[in-house]
Amino acid sequence: MTIDHPVALAPADRAVRLLGGDLTEKALRLHLDGLAGVDAVGLEARAANLATRSIKTSSKAWALDTIIRTCDLTTLEGADTPGKVRSLVAKAVMPDPSDPSCPRVAAVCVYGDMVPYAVEALGAHHGDPDQGLVSVAAVATAFPSGRASLDIKLADTREAVAAGADEIDMVIDRGAFLSGRFGLVFDQIVAVKEACRRTDGSYAHLKVILETGELQTYDNVRRASWLAILAGADFIKTSTGKVSPAATLPVTLLMLEVIRDWNRLTGERIGMKPAGGIRSSKDAVRYLVTVAETVGEQWLVPHLWRFGASSLVNDVLLQRQKMTTGHYSGPDYVTVD
Repeated sequence: MTIDHPVALAPADRAVRLLGGDLTEKALRLHLDGLAGVDAVGLEARAANLATRSIKTSSKAWALDTIIRTCDLTTLEGADTPGKVRSLVAKAVMPDPSDPSCPRVAAVCVYGDMVPYAVEALGAHHGDPDQGLVSVAAVATAFPSGRASLDIKLADTREAVAAGADEIDMVIDRGAFLSGRFGLVFDQIVAVKEACRRTDGSYAHLKVILETGELQTYDNVRRASWLAILAGADFIKTSTGKVSPAATLPVTLLMLEVIRDWNRLTGERIGMKPAGGIRSSKDAVRYLVTVAETVGEQWLVPHLWRFGASSLVNDVLLQRQKMTTGHYSGPDYVTVD
């Protein structure tokens, strides 16, 4: 059931600026339903064209380091232990112990109860990835399903932030979105954003996971991207990595186009994170090309671009070793995640 009468929504600065001070669900719906439909054939053709681009040797070295520098190493299993998190942190800080020139990854991503162990293990290496340090990201809001009351989602977020999480990866309520309850999804993102507020008034960065594999259409992906940005997302993220399909190049391109359009409209830069299913350096380079061609190379920094693909790092490390030594190392030359 959809709701068309003027239901007041939680105030969000971006939405108020774009839609006006009298922010209602009807105004939000009119904006989202008024977005141009996605030309699926054109989108997929452009993504396929971008995937054919090649890069030269010197650029390849830069690309491999950029992939590592913008990766989030992740462990999100029910069997996670403090020891496993410490091992993940050790790899994040020194991905290739045989090569001190190898950059660190951007962040380690864990469940909220593992945040204190990640913070402790990082020690002096904990901080801004744009400064060569490593952030701690926590999944929250009943990840990966998003099926919980708002009170539980907010408590989940607040506890992770209080424990030292620099970033929160939240999931939207896909059931609410697909049933047309855009205002409910909007209000929940606004509330979670506020729950990211620290005692000093600063905020943990909020990544909003759309779970695009469940949104069914490109049009829905575009609407959800706009909704998340209007509600206050610092990043929009494709997937949890628990649903197939996860990240795809056409979906990532579409979300980058929304980010580009928002930047042109407001001058504000929103981050992007494809997650799940990106396993080879060759595939990752295609994503870097797509970013550069769509929003510009200035996005290829940790505070605006991330890969959510832990297994990707191992392949990139092997490619780096090949460029250094002239031959491929076996998979036992990198740590197993």
